Amino acid sequence: MTEKVVPVEEVRRFISDCLKSCGGLPECCSDLADILVEADKRGHYSHGVNRLEVYCRDYKQNSTDKNAKPVIEKETVSTALVNGNNALGATVGKFCMKLAIEKCKETGVGVVTAKGSNHYGIAGFYGLMAQKEGLIGISMTNTSPVVVPTRAKKCTLGTNAMAVIAPGINDDYYAMDMATSTVALGKLEVAKRKGEPIPPGWGCDSEGRQSLDPESVLNGGGLLPLGGTEETGGYKGTALGTTVEVLCGILSGSAWGPHIRSWANPDLTQPANLGQFFMALNPGMFGEGFQGRLQEFMNEHRDLEPAEGTEKVLVPGDPERSAERACLERGGILYHPAMIRDLENLAEKMGVPPMKHL
Repeated sequence: MTEKVVPVEEVRRFISDCLKSCGGLPECCSDLADILVEADKRGHYSHGVNRLEVYCRDYKQNSTDKNAKPVIEKETVSTALVNGNNALGATVGKFCMKLAIEKCKETGVGVVTAKGSNHYGIAGFYGLMAQKEGLIGISMTNTSPVVVPTRAKKCTLGTNAMAVIAPGINDDYYAMDMATSTVALGKLEVAKRKGEPIPPGWGCDSEGRQSLDPESVLNGGGLLPLGGTEETGGYKGTALGTTVEVLCGILSGSAWGPHIRSWANPDLTQPANLGQFFMALNPGMFGEGFQGRLQEFMNEHRDLEPAEGTEKVLVPGDPERSAERACLERGGILYHPAMIRDLENLAEKMGVPPMKHL
C-alpha cells in the first residue's frame, strides 16, 4: 500500500463529520478542522488527524464539554483571564488569540491567559492568526506530564509547546513553533505505528535510561527535554518547559505539571484544565521598519553557505512553508498507509464516510 493524497477539503469534511457524530457544535467542528488541517498541511503530522480519535473520545465520554464556551473572567484594556469552561481546546485557543489581537490593536499589546482548556493543537496556529494581522503572535500551552526532567525518572512536565511568529515582507514570516521536549509525543506514536526505532535523545525508559524503543518510552518511560540528556544540554530544555508552565499553568490558575491528568490513560471524570498563554504585539510601537529588518535578517541566514554535506540553510518556518507548497502542488495532504488504515477504522467506529483519496 502506497502513500495517499487526500484533498484538503476532504480532510476537513472528515474531521467535522467525526466530531459531529459525537455531538460537536458546528462552530467547534470547524475550529478543530481548521487547526488539524493546518498542522498536516505544515508537515506537523503528530498534531493533525493523528489526534482526531482522542478528541472524539473526549467528546463521547464527556471529558470535554460539547456545549461549553469560553468566557472572560477578568480583563483590562490590554490583558484578560479566560475560563475555557472545559470547552474544546481549539475553540478556547481561537477565542483567546482573537481577544489578544483586539486588545493589541487598541493598546499595542494584548496578553490573554486561559484556564479550563483542553489540547489546542499546534501552538503556531495561534501565532499565525496574529501574523496575518501584521502583528507578532506568541502562544504557549502546558500539557499532560509526559516529559522526564533532567536527572529524574518520573514525568512531571508536558511537551509544553511554544510559538513565536512575526511578519516579514510579502507574506514571508519568521515562525518558531516547537515543543520544549526533544520531540512531540505524537512523533513517537508515528514511529511505533511504522515499527521504526527512534533517534537518540528522544526518550527514556522507566528507569530514566535513554531508549531507542518507542514502546518502552510510551509505556512507563517518558520523553526527554529539548537537548536530550544532561550531557547534551537537556537541562536547558527542562528550563524552557518549566518556563512555559509558569506562564500557562501557574499564571492562569489552571492545573500544572504532574497535577494535569494523564494523556495516555486519563481519568476522564477529571477535566484536563490546561493553561494557555496568548500574546499579540504590535511591532509598529517599537523600532521603525521591523518587517523589512526581519526580512533582511532571515534572508541573510538563508543565503549563508551551507556546511559540507548539508543542504540550504533555513530559518524557522521554512520547512512548514515548503510542506504547504508541496501540499498545494500535489493537490492535497500526503498520508502514510498506516495512517489511512487507522482513519478508515475511525470512520467505521464513528459511522461516517471514510476519507476519499486521489
